[in-house]
Amino acid sequence: MNENVPSRAASSGASRIPAPERRTNFLWLFQPLIVLAAAFVWLLTTNPLTSFNNGAPPVENLTVERTILDQQGLRLLVRAGGSEPMTIAQVQVDAAYWEFTQDPAGPIERGDTAWISLAYPWVLGEAHLITFVTNTGAAFEHAISVAVPTPVASKGNLASQGMIGAFVGILPVAVGLMFYPALRGAGPSTMNFLLAMTVGLLGFLLVDTLEDAMEFAGEAAAIFQGQAMVVLAAAASFLLLMAISRREGRPTGLALATYIALGIGLHNLGEGLAIGAAFAAGAAGLGTFLVMGFTLHNITEGVGIAAPILKVRPPLSTFAGLALLAGGPAVVGIWVGSLAYAPQWSALALAIGAGAIVQVIVEVSVYMARSGRGAKELVAPAALAGLFVGIAFMYLTAMLVKI
Repeated sequence: MNENVPSRAASSGASRIPAPERRTNFLWLFQPLIVLAAAFVWLLTTNPLTSFNNGAPPVENLTVERTILDQQGLRLLVRAGGSEPMTIAQVQVDAAYWEFTQDPAGPIERGDTAWISLAYPWVLGEAHLITFVTNTGAAFEHAISVAVPTPVASKGNLASQGMIGAFVGILPVAVGLMFYPALRGAGPSTMNFLLAMTVGLLGFLLVDTLEDAMEFAGEAAAIFQGQAMVVLAAAASFLLLMAISRREGRPTGLALATYIALGIGLHNLGEGLAIGAAFAAGAAGLGTFLVMGFTLHNITEGVGIAAPILKVRPPLSTFAGLALLAGGPAVVGIWVGSLAYAPQWSALALAIGAGAIVQVIVEVSVYMARSGRGAKELVAPAALAGLFVGIAFMYLTAMLVKI
């Protein structure tokens, strides 16, 4: 038996790659990189593309990411996305040329941003059209639908926005969670109904989130590849959360409720960004009826979070944490959206929220199947009724907040 030991050691040693050979293999990794670098050097030094130059100007693209209106006039953050550095030669406001300053000055490199400032006496409540003209003659327009002062980071503004965010985000989730005691005695059919209703409301939120994400992606600079960014971010969010949730098996009970609250919270973050951006742009004013509509629209979110924990007795602090996790991001979103809005960040936040919602839909569906009769539980009458009620309630209440 001892005779086999040397042979095993020998075979193990034979399978190892000698150190000189490992160094040689490592050096071989640089060969394709050296060839690629040489190709780039040749391209830059010889510039064979000059033979295709027929005098046409370079492709130019300009996107306005932020607009600030204050007593000094207008300030706009623009991002260049053309094939070459671009120079803004003139700026028109309502078809009249105005002097402007640019920071930083000079041509704007591809993907870079610059602030354009104009001492323009904008009129409260009026619409204004800004046109940027480059040195090649290309023109890019940006419309200000309603001119209102841009919110500043003051205690009063932040407190007011935080109150609205809490009213449309935290309050409805907390109200939905208050149904927990009344639902604790729910039988299997009622539990199935509530979980299916959760899937229904999340399904509506998924469609709504993706629609908004694609809309913001279309407003972002082309360099961000908006639609591809949304799809990739949603897929990455889904896979990451699935990997985290499955580390210790399939989530149930409080763990599943936490994931539901997280998915809803990420959606509310994107929703808050949109509301904050609308405030900053003067595109929408939240009246009392609209705030009530948002609140009614989000109440079922709390019921959906409570559904997986009806068989346990968590402390009150757990309910407070779940309400903050699901509704608190709406407050943060309104603050960020009103003070530092950019369409690509709204699209990214909504895409991450969409991926989280898909993960929760999968986990809740699996939980329903495992708790009942397998896949048949998903098409039981109670489940189909809950799915319909969840979608219908979200759809009908969404009519109150669509303007």
